[in-house]
Amino acid sequence: MIKGKRIVLGITGGIAAYKAAEMTREFVKKGADVRVIMTKSAGEFITPLTMWTLSGNPVYDDIFSVSGGGDIAHINLAQTADIIVIAPATANIIGKMASGIADDLLSTTVIATKAPVLICPAMNATMYENSIVMSNMKRLSEEGYYFAEAVYGELACKTEGPGRFPPLEDIVEKVESILTEKDLAGEKIVVTAGPTQEPIDPVRYISNYSSGKMGFALSICARRRGADVTLVSGPTSLTIPADIKFIGVSSAEEMRDTVMKEIENATVVIKAAAVADYRPKSVSESKIKKGEGEKSISLERTPDIISEIGAIKADRILVGFAMETEDIIVNARKKLKEKKMDLIVANDLSEEGSGFQHDTNRVKIIDPEGTIEEVPLMDKMEVADRILHRVRKIRDERK
Repeated sequence: MIKGKRIVLGITGGIAAYKAAEMTREFVKKGADVRVIMTKSAGEFITPLTMWTLSGNPVYDDIFSVSGGGDIAHINLAQTADIIVIAPATANIIGKMASGIADDLLSTTVIATKAPVLICPAMNATMYENSIVMSNMKRLSEEGYYFAEAVYGELACKTEGPGRFPPLEDIVEKVESILTEKDLAGEKIVVTAGPTQEPIDPVRYISNYSSGKMGFALSICARRRGADVTLVSGPTSLTIPADIKFIGVSSAEEMRDTVMKEIENATVVIKAAAVADYRPKSVSESKIKKGEGEKSISLERTPDIISEIGAIKADRILVGFAMETEDIIVNARKKLKEKKMDLIVANDLSEEGSGFQHDTNRVKIIDPEGTIEEVPLMDKMEVADRILHRVRKIRDERK
């Protein structure tokens, strides 16, 4: 997690330097201590005063700088950094790093650090595709440096091609991932998310208000913690997470068939999807026209996916969810026992800020022994980490 970490942000002389301002703001919002190093060329694109104001710390731009405590700047910054992020990274700084050259404050700090270094390239497409630049990036990657890859798009030189500065959210997520302990490495986790849609006719369906945010948060946090993650999701508007196997489905039947196939090699299954309990017995091939009087639809049960998994789960850790509006503990415990889960995450839809659509959640994590962990209202990413802490604990106890 970024909160409480010291991020040394290195800014070099490219037009994308202005984007470092927004990046600094995002890191600070997440609770990081940001220290900025600017090369001489970076100062032609963005001022030290801007970065000082946004970071809340003095900006370093001189190789002979000393820190507030009288220490040599590049040594102090190198030794106290939790991560160094170079954004934007020009062909020049990439070449220096690959060649071991240290002739300014940023390149000297990089050579002097044992902290992870994330490089965010941004440059003209021809420069980016130059074989020497490519070779330098390959060498740095082999040496253990991390990259947030440049993307294809419109460039400052009015052309299109690869070399565009990586999206801010991709860089922030890379930092989150690099700084997260890989305590779930080796685990193969299947997560389900979102709603299902049960068709009535070609234009209508039965569904629910699930946004998929909780399931997506669980998959991202599990991947950050080193797990091999498969995300099976119903229809949502969310961005598909990077470095995760994603399978989109629509109906409960499709989700059931996909999940039962994907769990064959899984060690953990987390069922966060809001699967429709009922579907129309028959689906009209043409649109049902509006007419006089009432219409009714006959419904039948959809597959009970988590019960099927519980019946064959063997050594897998099985986590389910219970969305309730009344008797939350009683109903959740009943579901936990009947479906042979190892944990159930219960939340009350009537509580403000929790449940469908929200970025936050307030839950109760219940185990078969009856222990209830109350998780107060917090961001769904934090809730996801609390759930994964319990998964790790179960795994460790079994080992």
